[in-house]
Order: sequence, then structure tokens, then C-alpha cells
Amino acid sequence: MSNARKLADNLPSEGQLGNRNLLINGAMQVSQRGDSTSISTQGYYGPDRFNLGVNGRDQWVVTISTTSDAPDGYSNSYKLQTTTAETSITDTEYVMVRQIIEAQNLQHLNYGTSSAKQLTASFWVKSSIAATFGVFMYQYDGGRTIGSTYTINSANTWEYKTVTFAGDTGGTINDDNGQGQYLAFTIAAGSNLTTTDNTSWGAYTAGKLGYGHSTGANAVMTTTNATWQVTGVQLEVGPQSTPFEHEPYGETLSKCQRYYQLSHANGQGYVNANQHVGVRGTYRTEMRAAPTVTLTLNSSNQNNMSGSPSIHINNTHGYYGYFTANAAGNYYYYYDGVSEAEL
Repeated sequence: MSNARKLADNLPSEGQLGNRNLLINGAMQVSQRGDSTSISTQGYYGPDRFNLGVNGRDQWVVTISTTSDAPDGYSNSYKLQTTTAETSITDTEYVMVRQIIEAQNLQHLNYGTSSAKQLTASFWVKSSIAATFGVFMYQYDGGRTIGSTYTINSANTWEYKTVTFAGDTGGTINDDNGQGQYLAFTIAAGSNLTTTDNTSWGAYTAGKLGYGHSTGANAVMTTTNATWQVTGVQLEVGPQSTPFEHEPYGETLSKCQRYYQLSHANGQGYVNANQHVGVRGTYRTEMRAAPTVTLTLNSSNQNNMSGSPSIHINNTHGYYGYFTANAAGNYYYYYDGVSEAEL
């Protein structure tokens, strides 16, 4: 095969040459929250933009971390490790790892028309459990889903996988800043969630969530110290995968900060008793929506304030908050701010 032919095979067959990846932080470079231990509920943990979905767990506890164990060409991976095993998987129990994509970033997929675009997911995956796992997409506005599978052939070995999903000619994705659709990796699924064929787009039913996911793969949830890892996650328009689109760290961080960011502001001043002490923060990038903001005063000054810091004004660009001083004095007030506008 000629070099020109090899190059052509690696180019996208549809869509743009740059910004191909519809997902953010697929190389797990950014982890503003840091590692999380003793997790038993769904939410955002570990690498930015990846969400843990959980339903029906009883005993299961997990650690989610960013680890340097990764295939060639990558420095990090998302690692899920069971620390307390689930005794058994109930009919409707599930665990998934997913990334939700903002709806207005998906308009070029032309869902709901005859020219709806195919999507191809590619990723490197490693697990201590060799089995067949489910992977699927869920569309919020249309309430629709499609799924497929991939197989871990050798335990504890990095393997490259690709999955292609048809375009959804009957779908709906609103042009707004809400939830568009997500790509989800099934980690565990109860028997009631694997009963209905999900290999083509259709209305969501519970039986489709884990279609094709094997009972053997559930051992990630039922085995102490079992692991599942992923990196190089890419979702792009077209019927074939292309090489992972690496981007500068700062670019990935900025994309992540649209949904979650840490800020550190500090100030100093002399105030009178019962006087408001204000703190103003400007977000590093415009956030998806006015976020939930949490301000924490340095513990050494907790006795000098009345109540907790309050947010007075908040929008997608920044916030103004304040606290009330109990007594006059020279105050050194340090704030750690957390702003979250996740989907």
C-alpha cells in the first residue's frame, strides 16, 4: 500500500479535519476535582467531564482516579476500581461511565432528517475482567437510544476498540445549552436491562440500557479490587475512526472549565463590626449556565464572621459574594471557590 493511500485512510470521511472529537478530555489530561475514594452515588469524579451513573447499588463502593497507567501515546487514563464488592446484581441495577454532550454542539449531526450523520466511537480500554461490555448512546430530547458492544479479550491488557452508530433519522436534539446526548460505557447491568435489541435507533426502554452486555462483565462490580480503565476516547462524525485528536492542555482545560472550575481569590482589609466583606470572582471562561458557587472562608477566620459566605449576584461570567464580620479588626480572608455548571 502506498504512503498516500495510508494517509487517505487516516483522514475523516466526513466532517471537519480539526475539532473532530465531540467529547472533551478524552485523554484524561484534566482532573480539577482530583481522585475520589469511597464513592457509592452517581456524579462527577476524577477526570473532568466523565460522569458515573449508578442505580440500585447496595454494598458497592468504588475509587475513581486519574492514573499514569496508559497505552503508548497517552499519559493518563480514567480508572475505576471496586473497593467493596456488590453481593449480587439486581434486575434493574446498573453502573455506567458516560459523557454528556451539550445539545448545541450536535446540530451538525442533522438528526431527524434523511441526512443524519453516523458517529464512530474509538477508545483504549483495559479491565481485570475479560468479557463483553455494552456501550450505547442516549438522546435526551428525543428520548431515544442505540447500543453496541466491545470485548475485552485479555485481562489487564490495553486494547483499542471502535464502534460505529447509525445516524438517527427520527431523532431530535434541541439547539440549546442543555443535554444533547451521551456516550456511555456499561460497567454492570441487571437482567431486566439487557432484554431488548438496541442495535438501531429507537425509543428508550429500560431493557435496552445494557443490551449485549454480558453477565460476566458484571464482575467488575461484584469483585473486590476489579478494575476498568479507559483513555483516548473519541467520538466523531463518519463511519470510521481516525487517530486520536490530541490538543494542548490549556485548550482542554478551557473546554472543561465551561462546566466546572476551581477559583482561588483572596483579600485583606480592615472592617467594622456587622460590616459586609465582599468577594468578587470572574470565571476563567464563560460557563455553560450560571453555576452553583460555593465559597469557603479560611478556617482561621471562621470565628470572625456571621454565617457562611453568601452569593448575591451570579451569572455565566462571574459572581459577587459577601460575608458579615462579627467584630472590627484587620481581617485576612481567603476564599476557595468552586463553580459547577455540569450538564
